[in-house]
Amino acid sequence: MEMKIKNLHAAGIDVGSKSHFVAVGQGDDEIKEFGVSHSSHQEIICYLRYFGIETVAMESTGNYWQCLSLALTQAGFKVLLVPGTQTKAFRKTDVKDARQLQLLHSLGGLSSCYIPDEFTSKVRELARHRKSMIQECSKHINKMQKCLRLMNIRLDVVLSDVVGVSGLKIIQAILQGERDPHKLAALANRRVRKTKEQIADALVGNFSQEHLYELKDCFEIYEFIQTKIQDVDNELSRYYTEYQGEIQTNEEVQLAKKQLKGKNQPKFSVQQIAYKMYGVDISAINGVSVNTILTFMSEVGTSIYKFPDAKSFTSWLCLCPNNKISGGKKLSGRTPKGKNTLALALRDAANVIGNQKQGYLSSFFKKIGLKKGRFTAITATARKLAVIIYNMITKKEEYSEQKNEMYRNNLREKQLAKAIKMLKNNNFQVVDFEGVVV
Repeated sequence: MEMKIKNLHAAGIDVGSKSHFVAVGQGDDEIKEFGVSHSSHQEIICYLRYFGIETVAMESTGNYWQCLSLALTQAGFKVLLVPGTQTKAFRKTDVKDARQLQLLHSLGGLSSCYIPDEFTSKVRELARHRKSMIQECSKHINKMQKCLRLMNIRLDVVLSDVVGVSGLKIIQAILQGERDPHKLAALANRRVRKTKEQIADALVGNFSQEHLYELKDCFEIYEFIQTKIQDVDNELSRYYTEYQGEIQTNEEVQLAKKQLKGKNQPKFSVQQIAYKMYGVDISAINGVSVNTILTFMSEVGTSIYKFPDAKSFTSWLCLCPNNKISGGKKLSGRTPKGKNTLALALRDAANVIGNQKQGYLSSFFKKIGLKKGRFTAITATARKLAVIIYNMITKKEEYSEQKNEMYRNNLREKQLAKAIKMLKNNNFQVVDFEGVVV
């Protein structure tokens, strides 16, 4: 059987941490090993040009592929980044991997991962760095709470947030040498629900030197990371300000009101930047916070048009069922596992929607939750959020809550039809239900 060659001038590269194996053909003399330095990358480019290579396939191994992919793209090669699911059946040696990649790429048997554009890649690195610093902050907050508990200073009992305005003032006073519980309690904000006597009672403890030293270190690290998060916000704001979008926005447009307070909220106008970038107000969707919008802008950005339809977008997010059918029988329909950052943000937004009492998405969440449980409802609602956002951006459609009433009416009609069918199956006499309010 003859197979048609789709990519005549194709190469395969097995990416490693210490060396790269480049295959320009299937012969033993057509596979060569190169290093990972900048000069080695230039040697690979010259080697590929010598054999007239136009397109290159490489496996997405960790982050070792990024520098090589950037160098090849700038040199004019078409780079195909192959996910590990397409190469896991290979016989794992470096030479065989490179040869298999070259062969399958020549036959057109490989599909590429999603690669964002240059601007989105820069913003994504900063946004992920910001998220990692927030996670580091939470570790030191937990350590501060541990030190306070070991000294029997129970701020976590009387304050909802240990590192809120009141908590930070009290911790700072303790580190400065204040030990009087009533003076410490007087620093609490008037909005704290506990009385001054209750707060003072919780601040009587044994101030051991070793725990005070650890508390001081964690407090200073926490404040330092907070200043660095502010610096990252300023850098992100500068990137978005310098970005020239094609859409001209109207300054009089009223965007949806969102909670902008909080330690981890971005300190720049994310909603206005998103509206300028996409031409629609994504924040109008219930449950979608400013942090969710920032994650979407940094992970997908202006490259959302690379996805041909909403199904491809949700498949990349690993939010749609992976149906396996053989012999006309469905074997499995489990959602594939994945650690997509945007998918996690959409799941968090879906979890918030599940706690809401009103809204079209909340009704959808409760419907799925009653049938298959909360975890499945989170995945289904996250997928619906992804489809809504994709259609809003690509079709320039504003989000409207009028769908809520339509959804409720359709749900009532289905419930009524189901009830009538159940009555008929049990030999009950069914009268005309027209005009009856359910």
